[in-house]
Amino acid sequence: MIHVPPLGYGGIERIVAALVRGLRAAGHTVALVAKKGSACDADARYFWPGGNVGSLRDSWRNALALRRAAREFRPDVLHSFARLAFLLPLLRSRLPKIMSYQRKTGGRGITVAAALGGRTLRFTGCSEFICAMGRRAGGRWDAVYNFAELDKLTFVPRVPADAPLVFLSRVESIKGPDLAIAIARASGRRLLVAGNHAADGPEREFWDRAVAPHIGRDGIEYVGEMNDVQKNDLLGRAAAMIVPIQWDEPFGIVFAEAFATGTPVITCARGALPEIVTPGRTGFFIKGVEDGVAAVARIGELDRAACREVAETRFSLPVCAEMYLRLYADARKG
Repeated sequence: MIHVPPLGYGGIERIVAALVRGLRAAGHTVALVAKKGSACDADARYFWPGGNVGSLRDSWRNALALRRAAREFRPDVLHSFARLAFLLPLLRSRLPKIMSYQRKTGGRGITVAAALGGRTLRFTGCSEFICAMGRRAGGRWDAVYNFAELDKLTFVPRVPADAPLVFLSRVESIKGPDLAIAIARASGRRLLVAGNHAADGPEREFWDRAVAPHIGRDGIEYVGEMNDVQKNDLLGRAAAMIVPIQWDEPFGIVFAEAFATGTPVITCARGALPEIVTPGRTGFFIKGVEDGVAAVARIGELDRAACREVAETRFSLPVCAEMYLRLYADARKG
């Protein structure tokens, strides 16, 4: 329910917009179904009539709108990054369908959909971590990683010895900005904190208590939310990106974006991160402040060229688009 591409934050919507662009560049005809006002270039555009995803009425209206779009556009394959419920009127149809998950998944809904869709329905997850969850509920699952838009991110092979550390993510408790601050202070390194933060609620309390008091002290700076140009500059001049996640990350596009600029990653081995970071080559895994400080001291051992290579060969639009195209072809065979 966010514009494609997003006007601000919206990782999945950025992926969808770039994927549409990549598939059309490869010669395919692509229709987009998205929030009204989405500016993504496509061969046809349709819009969701219901804006409240928590409403059964709006969900059903969107499901019917998707069915109408499919009947009008007559696609060879329907690929959804939206709600599984929106596919309900199409599950028993012969149209090949791909349902992609970018977050934790599982449950009876997938079991029922897999049974109704049969061989016409395939699932993807943005990591093997997500696929493993989904497989327990049923259906055929393939991991297709997210990607960085390499044309917007410049490889920087070397940075000065005093280059800062960077925290780039939503500034909230599950991303570990407080741990990043503690590590930077204990290491005597500058830390640039970038990203949006909550205006109210528990996460605003976390910001006020654990982050805001450190801003402007001991080399800790808050630089706000970044657009693409600012993000490229910020990551490119960093010694390392330190985002010590405190939850099971489904993927984390920002890690691929850091690699694209050559910037290694210091994080925690949770969720999909063990699939993304190679310890000692493109980053380090930590558990707390003490080993975080030790990791910062070893940044010079990491290979910025290897980081870019990983972005190009595993986490780029051409790689992702080709994986989806193979999946589409396979889905059409049944």
